[in-house]
Amino acid sequence: MLTVGDKMPRFEVPAVVSIDPEKAFDRITSESSPGKWKIVFFWPKDFTFVCPTEIAAFGKLNGEFNDRDAVIYGASTDTEYVHLAWRQSHPDLKELPFPMLADIKRELATAFGILDKKEGVALRATFIIDPESVIRFVSVNDLNVGRNPEEVLRVLDALQTDELCPCNWQKGEAFLKAA
Repeated sequence: MLTVGDKMPRFEVPAVVSIDPEKAFDRITSESSPGKWKIVFFWPKDFTFVCPTEIAAFGKLNGEFNDRDAVIYGASTDTEYVHLAWRQSHPDLKELPFPMLADIKRELATAFGILDKKEGVALRATFIIDPESVIRFVSVNDLNVGRNPEEVLRVLDALQTDELCPCNWQKGEAFLKAA
């Protein structure tokens, strides 16, 4: 699995960016959104139970991430057509403001090292990647445990300060001073 300090792998995958069939599809690459922080998070499968709660929670915080010069990319090994059908049918995903990447060949999950060996799907992994494409944060949950997008936002805030941030630090709080 890739970890802190590793470079984000190069990729190009289809993505769903809208529920309108005329404008639904695009291609996203590792070079998309240059100069931005990237939040790349994976979920195991579309049309499941835990996944939409996380995806919707990231969607609700999308403006907060954008305010911090960050873009969100959500990904699973489902096709772009499955992503579109799920977005069109699930009320919490219809207005999703970020692309759903379709890692059909499992190349992206494999490159990040988060393909579940038993199930053949992406683990519930989250990466924060800086504007130079360096991974600065990694978190992986078991397939049945959802993550906390607010914690991802908190860590992004801390990383962007380039300061020493104590446990549970929140944006606006004091930094630690090295003795």
